[in-house]
Amino acid sequence: MHPCQVDVPNPVDAGDIAVLTSHLTKTFESPSGTVTALDDLNIQVRRGEFICIVGPSGCGKTTLLRIMAGLEKQTSGRIYVHRSSNNRPLTAMVFQSDSIFPWMTVERNVGYGLQMQGVPKKQREETVKKLLAMTGLTAFAQSYPHQLSGGMKQRVNVARAFAADPEILLMDEPFGLLDEQNRLILQKELMDIWQESQKTTVFITHSVDEALVLGDRLLVMTAQPGKVKRIIDIDLERPRDIVSLRGDRRFIELYSEVWHLLSEEVRRSRARQE
Repeated sequence: MHPCQVDVPNPVDAGDIAVLTSHLTKTFESPSGTVTALDDLNIQVRRGEFICIVGPSGCGKTTLLRIMAGLEKQTSGRIYVHRSSNNRPLTAMVFQSDSIFPWMTVERNVGYGLQMQGVPKKQREETVKKLLAMTGLTAFAQSYPHQLSGGMKQRVNVARAFAADPEILLMDEPFGLLDEQNRLILQKELMDIWQESQKTTVFITHSVDEALVLGDRLLVMTAQPGKVKRIIDIDLERPRDIVSLRGDRRFIELYSEVWHLLSEEVRRSRARQE
């Protein structure tokens, strides 16, 4: 994606902005008429921030990520994505289903983006080795995808995305298809890698728990057409322990607040469909 410059609210703080949307709108044409997926969306993502997005099904969460990734273009409005260097990809995206190459080993999959960038072999091997260790994949470096479980394949996806060192990491429900055990393990591994890299991350999830465990801020979207309903600061200390966090009083308060906001939108969406 080639970022298009937009006016930022405060030029003094412009260097802190990773993604900014200004009156962003996206419509689709369907047999029944025009469908508005996103409507007048104005958001800011700060550099180094982990922001989570939740909202009812069909509210445009994935569409927003695809626009950020340059896979789709907005109908109106503008988007700015910060680029600090031309030597690194602007974005990398991790999808819900695995997208690794079946003919490549784990090691080659993780290092693929670096190879495409022309990173020297020694540097590439060091980066891959480190990320394999952080995601518990060292013993499976020479394995092929068909030899891996679903959770391990997603670890490869996450490791490959971080290895490419993009400006922005975009994650679309990456753990949504995993069982609870693997989900918790990958959340912990993602937190560890992010804590070290401080990579700007935009993460879509349907799990309020997951959003509160991972995020710095939480963007709650309305039912279609997708608008910003509320942006909530997740003021929980880092590093976070996933298990003990669920008993934290502040965590429970935030969970209740977010669930109330979401349930309003889910009811509104259902009422509209009926």
